[in-house]
Amino acid sequence: MVQERPKRVERRLSAILAADVAGYSRLMHNDEEATHVELTALVTDAVVPAIVEHGGRIVKNTGDGFLAEFTSSVEAVRAAVQFQTRIKQLTINEDEERRIAFRVGINVGDVIVEPHDIFGDGVNIAARLEGIADPGGICISSSAYDQVWDKIEVDFADLGNQNLKNIARPVRAYAVARDKFGSTAKGSRTTPILPRAPRLSMVVLPFANIGGNPEQDYFVDGVTESLTSDLSRIRGLFVIGRHTAFSYKGKSIDLKQIGRELDVLYVLEGSVQRSANQLRVNVQFVDAESGAHLWADRFDKPICDLFEMQDEIVSRLANALNAQLIAAEARRSEHSLHPSALDLYFQGMARWNKGVTPAHMAQARSFFERALELDPDNVEALVGIGAVDVTRAGFFLADNPDALFAAAEAALNKAMSLAPQHALAHAFLGSVLLCTKRAIEGIGPLRLPISGNWMRRGLPGTRRLRLIQLSPFVA
Repeated sequence: MVQERPKRVERRLSAILAADVAGYSRLMHNDEEATHVELTALVTDAVVPAIVEHGGRIVKNTGDGFLAEFTSSVEAVRAAVQFQTRIKQLTINEDEERRIAFRVGINVGDVIVEPHDIFGDGVNIAARLEGIADPGGICISSSAYDQVWDKIEVDFADLGNQNLKNIARPVRAYAVARDKFGSTAKGSRTTPILPRAPRLSMVVLPFANIGGNPEQDYFVDGVTESLTSDLSRIRGLFVIGRHTAFSYKGKSIDLKQIGRELDVLYVLEGSVQRSANQLRVNVQFVDAESGAHLWADRFDKPICDLFEMQDEIVSRLANALNAQLIAAEARRSEHSLHPSALDLYFQGMARWNKGVTPAHMAQARSFFERALELDPDNVEALVGIGAVDVTRAGFFLADNPDALFAAAEAALNKAMSLAPQHALAHAFLGSVLLCTKRAIEGIGPLRLPISGNWMRRGLPGTRRLRLIQLSPFVA
């Protein structure tokens, strides 16, 4: 007798929203019928429309709440904000003892899917987060927060690591700021909490003119302005505008205070000193949260054409900062209990920057692959995979160069379908075409202007080509 093959368990990555009514038993005890009628009306008028509008589905009703699933954590949070706001409007005149208020927990995780239910730790964490939210509040995990913090106009309070019942590892939790619904999650601070600064955010403070020669001010200010402009072109990096930055010129202010005032994670400061025939530029890259110096360097150049020198200094600084941003964000990511696609991307880039060796390339690709598992449309991770594969093939770091070129071409084509003007996707695709004897086709992609971190490397053997090192952010 042929044994029947076991049925494959269906799994998928989802944004899970768990919600229940605070004090449901008390409400039902006081007035069963009125509570049931009002709860049904709120679900029909506020909850269901919000979930449907944002592409979610209610998986099941639990009597005093419901479980919903979304393909996007951004849409899950938007839906929660929408129906919580609507419910507050509909119940604002209700007596406190009779008012219905939902608590909401949101998590991103891998779930087991059945026709009328979903299961797994991802669901359990969402349910536990709902339990630590106050009535009318929304509490989300770090895996959801890392995907939504810069995409929706909602401030969050960092609640730190939470030990949730029957969950093995602590979960970092965030609550929607209290001014949205008049409440926060349990255990949150009673003093106002500033929203976390955007992850990739910095200010270039006006460089100091050492020596005080006023005739040198235009050059010093020009370095600051040019560097601000160049850094603002880095993909994904938020840079404070020059007018705001120049308001700090000549002032002695603690860098951590500047970080709080401008809501940035990083500060770049420096000085320019001119002697008879020499120009010296000192720079420091600082973590605005801790005040720690992440990187410092000095550039000494003989004085010739000042504007040409300014361009060279700015270019070198921008390239160096590109690498330092990767390193700083990779260090942050290593401490994340639930790394996001962005966390994994940074760690992949940090491995890439260590150099062209089989081990570093394999490690970088592994991180990019894991980023794509969380976000299949992550353009930077797709370009990262393409860069790794074309480099491994071009440097003869693998036995199957043709297969690697094919894989790189597929990843880069997908990246370009999502971001048609992505410069490095074009550049690496052009490299693939040139290396696979399609030079005429490859000329077009290679003509696209590229900004970012250019590191030229000669390929050995018959496929000698000048390659561009992948930059983490491309204008």
